[in-house]
Amino acid sequence: MQVLIDALQNAAPKEETTRLRFGGISVPKAVDVAPQRRLDIAIRNICQGSVNATHKSKKSIEACLADEIIKASKNDVASFAVAKKNDIERVAKSAR
Repeated sequence: MQVLIDALQNAAPKEETTRLRFGGISVPKAVDVAPQRRLDIAIRNICQGSVNATHKSKKSIEACLADEIIKASKNDVASFAVAKKNDIERVAKSAR
């Protein structure tokens, strides 16, 4: 159970960007992520990573899901969810 909790914490982004419209232009703005949205994004990215890993692979979805959760709990950048979180936070940092 602790591995799943660690995976969700490591895969949940703390900041993301939103678009604000001023007149005719859109400006990206970094905002904090609500706790429920953080959890939803982490679960979605872990699921997407495991589904993507099953394409063109003989591994079952269960094995790919277990691998994704273990990689995310170790904060490994090979995990789709952790890589996606880092990408979201990098974009938010540049929008500050």
